[in-house]
Amino acid sequence: MEDILKIEHLYKHFGDISVLEDIHFSVKKGETVVLIGPSGCGKSTLLRCINGLEDIQDGRITLEGCAINPVDKKDLKIRQQIGMVFQNYDLFPHKTVLENVMLAPVKVQKRNRSEVEQEAGELLERVGLTSKKDCYPRQLSGGQKQRAAIVRTLILQPKVLLFDEVTAALDPEMVREVLDVMLDLSAQKRTMLIVTHEMAFARAVADRVLFLDEGSIVEDSTPGEFFANPVTERARRFLKTFEFEKQR
Repeated sequence: MEDILKIEHLYKHFGDISVLEDIHFSVKKGETVVLIGPSGCGKSTLLRCINGLEDIQDGRITLEGCAINPVDKKDLKIRQQIGMVFQNYDLFPHKTVLENVMLAPVKVQKRNRSEVEQEAGELLERVGLTSKKDCYPRQLSGGQKQRAAIVRTLILQPKVLLFDEVTAALDPEMVREVLDVMLDLSAQKRTMLIVTHEMAFARAVADRVLFLDEGSIVEDSTPGEFFANPVTERARRFLKTFEFEKQR
């Protein structure tokens, strides 16, 4: 299986503050890579760098051999092949679910409206939102909004999907419905990078786990190896915090 995404010796600073230090890894086509680690370790910033939303100070990010440069407008078509789902949905409140989903493929990608509407209907059915397609975001639960946001990204037909703590703003009862959609995407062999604090989900969905701490990748292993026998003391301490929460 070939590498579809490569991050090579990436450095990211905010002024004098170092956020990412010498990040180096690749993702194979169809692979699900989960990024975990303590808050503030650089996980979300890494996703934003990969998607071209943040500039970088050094290093190289390539999608199928094509470099991603956030300041070069010519790279827009390359960047559109990396879809990102955020934790705060970002749905347009004055548009229905169907209108939100169809907006970018019709207006930005200039695709045929009737074909887009058909695909949108199929995707909404897949995530259980057919009955909500004519509803406005204010009429949806948090989980429904996030599923609509996932469909809005999927319809752009990206080659890589990035998920940034997409369940963080949800009530516990709504988390499962969103995670089930992501598990289904993983089963379809969609290429995904997922930032999450849901450890049981991470273990179930990941082909690989990257553990970040203080802006660096500390461990890169299979979920079985990482969760059963983490190599570093830092990773062991991190996982113990979740064991403590479970005991309480």
